Amino acid sequence: MAILVLGGAGYIGSHMVDRLIEKGQEKVVVVDNLVTGHRAAVHPDAVFYEGDLADQDFMRRVFQENPDVDAVIHFAAYSLVGESMEEPLKYFDNNTVGMVKLLEVMHSCGVNYIVFSSTAATYGIPEELPILETTPQRPINPYGESKLMMETIMKWSDKAYGIKYVPLRYFNVAGAKPDGSIGEDHGPETHLLPIILQVAQGVREKIMIFGDDYQTPDGTNVRDYVHPFDLADAHLLAVTYLREGNPSTAFNLGSSTGFSNLQILEAARKVTGKEIPAEKADRRPGDPDTLIASSEKARRLLGWQPQFDNIEKIIASAWAWHSSHPKGYDDRG
Repeated sequence: MAILVLGGAGYIGSHMVDRLIEKGQEKVVVVDNLVTGHRAAVHPDAVFYEGDLADQDFMRRVFQENPDVDAVIHFAAYSLVGESMEEPLKYFDNNTVGMVKLLEVMHSCGVNYIVFSSTAATYGIPEELPILETTPQRPINPYGESKLMMETIMKWSDKAYGIKYVPLRYFNVAGAKPDGSIGEDHGPETHLLPIILQVAQGVREKIMIFGDDYQTPDGTNVRDYVHPFDLADAHLLAVTYLREGNPSTAFNLGSSTGFSNLQILEAARKVTGKEIPAEKADRRPGDPDTLIASSEKARRLLGWQPQFDNIEKIIASAWAWHSSHPKGYDDRG
């Protein structure tokens, strides 16, 4: 058997591919259009195709040339909340329409398992904490809305075509492969931890903390942080879950522990030994106060056991990447 990883040159996707190759149990095929991903991030032992999942002729060729692929892991979606508020149609086109085109090709090629990276953003401002899989999904930005629509499309494709699916709704991803060989490299960078570490490197002068009047203990956003290797393990467990004939269902992936932006900043100062200047700024649109997940269902049904369950351990792994690659994948030194 083989697994197709869509978006396998991206931050989380590259860690997924690395983990699969490391386990050595099956062939790994990667599709990425390299719009935001990096060819250098893809493990050399993976079969790589450069192209877009919405190009149906291209995707049919990928499946035809790799008939042993029976499962798809989907990371190929735009994921910036702020950008989605400014360019909603870009998100509905790439994320939602792209899912329709993918499922059509999967159906025609007889590929019936898909594990999908969904998001906590589908919950919007949650009614309860920690967030459960049954918590009402009411997105407050186009990014979350597009992912919720993708979940809905998969639900009806399961009923009509028998394509079994698992959406994994996860929260803030942080950290890197501990040896510093692959990590997070976005352009422009919008995620909190890598920006903080860029300040520690001297690449940026200061970190901007967006909003200090949220309904949280210190007034800054509170988020749940998960390491990409722990996410990768959950995706692989979800593929096994589907292959064993289990029904489609969603899982939250989180540490069940929330950290505020200021707490992350202080932890980064401790790990790096750097001062890391910070400055307060206005809120960004579309940001909920607090997002913390209960991952009890994933632990119970999938047997998921996160290995990076300490925020300083997560930050240390990210620092290993950033300190050895100050210019990201453009810096091979």
